[in-house]
Parts: sequence; C-alpha cells; structure tokens
Amino acid sequence: MTARVSRREIAVVGGGLSGYATAIGLALEGFDTLLVAPATERTDGRSTALIGESIAFLDRIGLADPIAEKGARLATMRIVDDTGRLFRAPTAEFKASEIGLSAFGINILNADLLELLQARATALQDRLSIVSEPVVDVTVEADGATIELADGAMFRVDLVVGADGRQSIVRRRSGITVREWRYEQSAVVLNFSHRLPHDHVSTEFHTRNGPFTQVPLPGRHSSLVWVDTPDAAETARDLRPDRLAERIERRMHSILGAIEITSEVQSFPLGGARASRMAASRVALVGEAGHVFPPIGAQGLNLGLRDAASLVEAAATSRDDAGSKRTLERYDRARRGDVATRTVGVDLLNRSLLAGFLPSQFGRAAGLAALSGIPVLRRFAIREGLSPGAGLRGLPRDLDDRLGVGPRLDPDPS
Repeated sequence: MTARVSRREIAVVGGGLSGYATAIGLALEGFDTLLVAPATERTDGRSTALIGESIAFLDRIGLADPIAEKGARLATMRIVDDTGRLFRAPTAEFKASEIGLSAFGINILNADLLELLQARATALQDRLSIVSEPVVDVTVEADGATIELADGAMFRVDLVVGADGRQSIVRRRSGITVREWRYEQSAVVLNFSHRLPHDHVSTEFHTRNGPFTQVPLPGRHSSLVWVDTPDAAETARDLRPDRLAERIERRMHSILGAIEITSEVQSFPLGGARASRMAASRVALVGEAGHVFPPIGAQGLNLGLRDAASLVEAAATSRDDAGSKRTLERYDRARRGDVATRTVGVDLLNRSLLAGFLPSQFGRAAGLAALSGIPVLRRFAIREGLSPGAGLRGLPRDLDDRLGVGPRLDPDPS
C-alpha cells in the first residue's frame, strides 16, 4: 500500500540548536513548517557564547530575555600570550564598553538554550509541527521535495532545510559537496566553579598547542575549552577530578583561585568542513550541515544562527514559494562571504599558535600588540567580531573621534 503524503511548505531536518532556531523563525513568518527532530540520549554539557547578530535574531523570535536570565554577560575578552616563545604579545583586553555596549553577548549552557528553544517551538503548534522520527530519504525535484521518515511517513514540501549536522543526509541527497580537514589537536570541554568572581571577563590563554579559554557562566562558574595535542587531551580527560582541577588552576595562573569540576569532562578531535555552497535546488543548509568549526573564537553556533536569520529573511521575500531558485540564490549569496571569511580567520588563528617559524611568531605577536595598543584597530576588531562588516561601518566614526573631527553631518537634503 502506498504511504499517504502530507503537505507542508517547509521541512527543517535536525533537532539541534540551529534547527530549532530556524524552524521557529520560519513559523513566526507564517510558513507551515515541519521540524524533524529525532530524540537524542546524550545531554550537551557545552556552552555557547552568543554574540552580535545571534542575539538580535534570538530577540526577534522571542528568546532574548529568557536567555539573559539563564546565561552570563560577557563584558570583557582578554587574550594572554602564554606560548613562552621568543616573540610574545602583550596581554590584550577588549571591552564592550569601548563601543558603547554593556556586554558582547551572553554565554549559556547549550542544554539550557535547547530547552528554551523547545519550549518556544511547542508554543507555535498552529504553524510548527514537530516529529521525532529520523529522515531516511530525501528526493528533490524541480517543483518540490519529498522527505521520508523511518516510520514510513512522507511529506511533500517546497523547501528542505538541512540542519542535520556534519553528516547531513539532506546535503548528501542534494548533491552539494563538502571539503573536510583535520587538525592534530583535540578539545577538552567542561564546566567548573571557582573561588574568585570572574567579573564577566572571558580569558583566552594562547598556548603552543592551541587556545585555553575560560568563559563566564552565572555565579562563580565558568566553562572551559582546552585545545591541546590528542595525547594531552586524553590524559586530561582521564585524570581524577581533583587532579584535573589542580592542573586547570595552574594553567590559568590561579586568576580565579581554586576550582572544582562540576560537569562531565568531554573530549573530541578537532577538524573543520565547508560545503561548496549553502543551497541547491529546493535545499538550503544551515549550521554544521554547511560549515564545521573548531571551538575557537565563538564562531560555530553564531554562524549557524546567522544562517537561520538570513534564510528566514530570504524566504519571507518569496512567500508563495520559499524554495524558489531566486530565493535560494539570494540565501547562498548572503552567506557565502561570511562563511568564507570566518573559516579562513579561525584557521589562521589556530595555525598561527602552532607555527614554530620565527617570522610567523613575530607577525602574530605584532598583530596582537597593534590591537592592544591602537584603539581604532581594537574597536574595529571588536565590531567585526560581533557582526560581519560592522568594523568597516564603524571605522569612519572612530577615525573622526581619533582626529577630533567631531560629529559627522548628514548632507543637505536639498
């Protein structure tokens, strides 16, 4: 017997943070949306520093206030050169107050953020259907796409959004290719409590084997992303909690005093990936289906949320057919530059820490020294880190302030 095919306008495949955010955004725009969100047994103990346009998008879908209540403000980002090499940069501090903000963003546990997204999605049941069966097949045709679930249910849609991670079945069925690479590094991630307050300061120690980054959580708690060699990461993961806490305190030079591990200790190999494009016929990719980053520079989920915001904006301009060729070309163009520049930037930052070549060390140290010592460059870097293009947009105002030109006047409208 032939299975009955149900009709929806858009199907979002993937029940992670980017998938839920995308589905909510599309439903709020009035699209009849299906979210395919298979249940997972493992709780994500990591946290995410939400910054810039990510916060703006989450505000538009009604989550800014709940996120602020659950997370910790990030008011200062500090970079400490802890490489011990011949050429070392001075400590650099980037303060949100320099560009008129109280905070760069909010650091929140991924599990807490997912819970908020799930509650928001449940409140939109009139426009957003959620199913837990996994997708087993996707068929794409010129006038639409069909997805088949493990229980035999089938849905016909105008657009399939692949938010199903680095092994995306949506990407594979669409014919979009992907380039992958590996680093000779692994990351250890955990959460911990500490005796001294963090004062909303995130500190990133640059070491010879990668960044060692503390990010504030509510109260006297922080999250840690420790990038090191695979052997060192495995050793750290296998240490007794008290021994691991002692090691982390030493690596942080006791800036937060004595610490205590408060979560599971996870480790995973580092790598990256980038899809050749973010859209194909009747298919759009968001999050790790389109790009994978190591946990450096708070780019991974923030880039995925910018994907979601761009896709919702593109779909809203084509309400009669959200999967039209013109809509998907607009989305692909909108995301191409951001994904490319962030991929290159994160890769260069990571590789610069690993480089033993003296000129490379000097260049990296000189660059950080310039950012630390030249306010215009520092504010440019802060704005650009928060929002692509914001650094250039803010540059004229910063230069005027630097030169004492005063406020810029709009031209005479006559």
